[in-house]
Amino acid sequence: MMISERAEIVAIHDDYLTVSTKLKSGCGGCVQQNTCGAGIISKAFADRRAEFIVQRPSGMQFALGDHIELALPQTMLTRFSLWVYGLPLLVLLTSALITQLGLGWSEGYVIVTAALGFISSFVLIRQWLKLRDVQVSQLLQIQQIS
Repeated sequence: MMISERAEIVAIHDDYLTVSTKLKSGCGGCVQQNTCGAGIISKAFADRRAEFIVQRPSGMQFALGDHIELALPQTMLTRFSLWVYGLPLLVLLTSALITQLGLGWSEGYVIVTAALGFISSFVLIRQWLKLRDVQVSQLLQIQQIS
């Protein structure tokens, strides 16, 4: 199964394309949209766009403003989601347990150490994912939309 997203080409280069997608909020069809906190926040940031680079497929002609469809295997999205959300939580809990039970530190030090481990794991994962962007880009399937 594939997860797909529409994107607009905003720049064309020899080996890659810069594309822009519109970021969607989780709500929009609910009748409580005007009173719900998430609905109000999504209205405040209604025109959010994300730009990123994808590898340019060979044999296809592109023009600025063309719309394409990007497809990514669902298993890859699930795997990266587990890394981004699961590993920092695991580091938070592990560092808290080690400093509390293993080292016998006081509660304040445990909280600070767990928070530092949590934040540093996010930074490390971000750097690791930047290195993996090339591999993820190669997994994307690009189709022109007519």
